[in-house]
Amino acid sequence: MRPYILAETNWKAVKDTHFSVAVLPWGATEAHNYHLPYTTDVIESECIAAESARVAWEQGSKVIVLPTIPFGVNTGQADITLDININPSTQLILLSDIVETLNRQGIYKLVILNSHGGNDFKPILRELGLKFPKMYISLCNWFQNPEKKNYFDIVGDHADEMETSLLMYLRPDLVLPLSQAGNGAENKHKITEFTQGWMWAERQWSKVTTDTGIGNPKLADAQKGERYFKYITEKIGNILVQLDKLDIENPYQ
Repeated sequence: MRPYILAETNWKAVKDTHFSVAVLPWGATEAHNYHLPYTTDVIESECIAAESARVAWEQGSKVIVLPTIPFGVNTGQADITLDININPSTQLILLSDIVETLNRQGIYKLVILNSHGGNDFKPILRELGLKFPKMYISLCNWFQNPEKKNYFDIVGDHADEMETSLLMYLRPDLVLPLSQAGNGAENKHKITEFTQGWMWAERQWSKVTTDTGIGNPKLADAQKGERYFKYITEKIGNILVQLDKLDIENPYQ
């Protein structure tokens, strides 16, 4: 039993512990090229949250990891079989109920540890911030950490070298040989400005990629995954320690 994992702990341990920071792992259920499981984002969220919480717990921070949400926003993948979509409005309702519970019980710091690019939480957190002014809600898109370029040769977007390396380290039993993976080639938008970040339209997934991956996974290996996993969980764990100590009434220098 890990006392910082809600799914594993019990009322005997919880009732006398004042948790200061809750971590909510949030993934998605979707195809990841030919070689990775549909639950890739869930595995990443769950494992990164658990290890980060361990790092913080061992430094004395009372962190609790909530059960992982396995479904994300997959509106651009409606025609990909069994990519399970929940709408942003559904995310708002679900997250609002969770935040209301934490707020009522005096756990005022929440970190959403997101592993799916389609989950755009910022508008939701702006709305919940007004509704629950005591709460300090933050978002961790760990896969956007700029340091990842120092760990992988080819930076991609989905089922790429990074995700493949992580799964080869965390759940090698669920990864097919890379000889069976597609090359993750992306069809770029015909209008250049849509590839520059300041124009946006939702990607129609089956038209953007033939194998559901974006980013070549062929150079992935478990050693790369292990190095990045240790880096990112140590990083997040130390952030959790800082959040534990943070005066949310005065968080700025």
